[in-house]
Amino acid sequence: MSDEYEVHGPHDHAVEHVGAGHGAHADADPFASRMAVMTAILATIGAIYAYQSGTSENLALYYKNEAAIKKTEAANQWSYYQAKGEKENLAELGAALSSPGSDAHAKFLADVEKYKQQKEPIRANAEAIEKDVTNNDAQSEKLLHGHHRWAQATTLIQISIALTAITLLTRKRWLRNLSMGVAVAGLLFGAAAFLSV
Repeated sequence: MSDEYEVHGPHDHAVEHVGAGHGAHADADPFASRMAVMTAILATIGAIYAYQSGTSENLALYYKNEAAIKKTEAANQWSYYQAKGEKENLAELGAALSSPGSDAHAKFLADVEKYKQQKEPIRANAEAIEKDVTNNDAQSEKLLHGHHRWAQATTLIQISIALTAITLLTRKRWLRNLSMGVAVAGLLFGAAAFLSV
């Protein structure tokens, strides 16, 4: 004989009651079953939305980072272009100050031409990098907007799950309808996020 007492709480009683519900009593509470299925479906959708939200945010940060790196590269190219321009100006000054027909004058004129030719590809490269910056910034903004839509959809689905739990406790039909309405709004926001990708 044991000196220990077993105390059964309301949860134990509910589990035994559900466990004993075989046969004709197995589906005695279809309202609760529907709410449980609805909660499971909403939780699954919410998990997918949360994943998409995180992915969109990470990609937005990646493209923003790429834009910052490219912006630095473009600034470096423009500095290089400016340095070549300054060398060209110095060569032009040297040509202007040297006697025409001298070897120095010819060398300065050759340098002017060399720096002009060297500047053009540098300028073109800097402009191409700046275009990449613009594209990366635009992609980041688009993804960040999508992230906000996914986050809003996730929030609405979570609110719907909470309302469904309250509906299960109160068994109010208007609350069930509100939960479904919020879920539909969450699905619409999710569809808008999906279409914006």
